[in-house]
Amino acid sequence: MKLSAGQKAPEFFASTWDDQPVELKALRGKPLWLAFFRYAACPLCNLRVHQMIQRHESYRARGLQVLAVFQSPADKMKEYVGKQAPPFPLIADPDEGLYARYGLGKSLLGFAAPRNLAKAMEAARAGFMPGVPDGTVTRLPADFLIDPSGVIHEVFYAPEIGEHIPFERVEAFVEGQAERPSEQPVP
Repeated sequence: MKLSAGQKAPEFFASTWDDQPVELKALRGKPLWLAFFRYAACPLCNLRVHQMIQRHESYRARGLQVLAVFQSPADKMKEYVGKQAPPFPLIADPDEGLYARYGLGKSLLGFAAPRNLAKAMEAARAGFMPGVPDGTVTRLPADFLIDPSGVIHEVFYAPEIGEHIPFERVEAFVEGQAERPSEQPVP
């Protein structure tokens, strides 16, 4: 079932591709961008991770945490997306349990959409070539912007494999979190 803004983000405990534990509850206190990708060898996914890496320092400086989930096993993540040395954690979810928990879908039409070709060409120009897929090939990406208290602020379920939440919406979320008054307990 798809999630929506205003819901509490489903809790989870997982491991990163380099075997570090990640618990959603432990990330509370700062805004979080939880990004779900397809598989580690996906050139469209690697292009997006590259774009996120370029923006990460600015996000980090403003308090935004970033966490990315791939449906690939750790060894495939190391072979492909890990080469970029992302400065944010990458979760390996080869059983796709987090995908189910967060309501991600699949779509043959979203896989075969003509606009994906332009994204694939952009990825190729950036040096990201396709590799062997693992997991659900027709998986659609999704992004969740989660506030410091663990409530989903915004949800983006991609209609096509080459889409993710626009960076402008991430920027607006970061700015909105910075403008919120500090949530201090009342004495």
